[in-house]
Amino acid sequence: MTEVEKVSNNPDVADGDGQPAITVESVYKIFGRRAARAVEALSDGQHRDTIKNLDVTAAVIDADFEVRPGEIFVVMGLSGSGKSTLIRMLNGLLEPTSGSVSVDGVVLNNLPAKQLRQLRRDKISMVFQHFALLPHRTVFDNVAFGLEVAGHPAAFRAEKATEAIEMVGLTGWEDKLPSQLSGGMRQRVGLARALAAGTDIMLMDEAFSALDPLIRREIQDQLLVLQKQLQKTIVFITHDLNEAMRLGDRIAVMRDGRIVQIGTAEEILTQPANDYVAEFIADVDRTRVLTAASVMDPPPTGSVDKSGVVVGEDTPVADLFGPVSESNLPLQVTNADGRLVGVIPRLTLLNALSQVNGEVSSDDDASSNEGEVATA
Repeated sequence: MTEVEKVSNNPDVADGDGQPAITVESVYKIFGRRAARAVEALSDGQHRDTIKNLDVTAAVIDADFEVRPGEIFVVMGLSGSGKSTLIRMLNGLLEPTSGSVSVDGVVLNNLPAKQLRQLRRDKISMVFQHFALLPHRTVFDNVAFGLEVAGHPAAFRAEKATEAIEMVGLTGWEDKLPSQLSGGMRQRVGLARALAAGTDIMLMDEAFSALDPLIRREIQDQLLVLQKQLQKTIVFITHDLNEAMRLGDRIAVMRDGRIVQIGTAEEILTQPANDYVAEFIADVDRTRVLTAASVMDPPPTGSVDKSGVVVGEDTPVADLFGPVSESNLPLQVTNADGRLVGVIPRLTLLNALSQVNGEVSSDDDASSNEGEVATA
């Protein structure tokens, strides 16, 4: 099985309060002269392969979602699914054929060029797959480049660039050229440049896919640490399921131009919308994604013996087997405030594991489980 470790990035975004950072409403992107006819046909439910006679390319079909402030929203799909076209509509590089894209309530469709440039400068930064560094500029000058283009004074550029370089762990490398850096370090420079811009929204298009697996995981770790500190709104494009499950507060799965499911990693694993999603996630190690909160039983009424082993509700299921073997009492599951929110008897954990592996628990197991909970 593919091993995925789900990290809880930002639980505060789950309530959905306030204005969305990005709103995408019924967006289509069709390349070709007969795009309007293609939108008509696709909106009636036709597959994009059936409109080839129109000599068009349907890249994005009826995309509809919101991105909440402070969340990492991952768009995942295979090559040709439309995800890169979608992200280019989020900053106005491409205009929808139909539908609308809004950033902080400002509709990008037909926005005058000057206002669009200002919105990009003030609101949105981008991290690219192939780094997009200027080869003749040092690390410091690359990081400060966006601020220079925006016309900020030298002292301000120096302050912000230095802060961003420190955030990504490149202090001491300021005077190096991109050719003197490893791939992972060059991607850190790209990330630092986006952070130095100070925008609330970051768009990351396959940002880590050019890195080898070990460096990739290291950069993922760094992004998650930075996100806890900075609470940026991040739209992250990837074709890698492991990456999506690890980084995303929510994940949008794309296929053939359409978004087929949006949900948390846990929701997509436990409630796949269709056979395609189910097949896509078949090899994921669910014990690294599902948490104690996913498998726990309600806490028993009355007094509870807190002498059992205590685990946090975000603890991955894979990390529960050691603690449950150390005590005859059910695990005590607590939330961030230390309040008891559930219990996990040993049989509950074993039943959860069997369900993860595609088996169904027997009624006898369930009744035994209830007895163990009652005596907790």
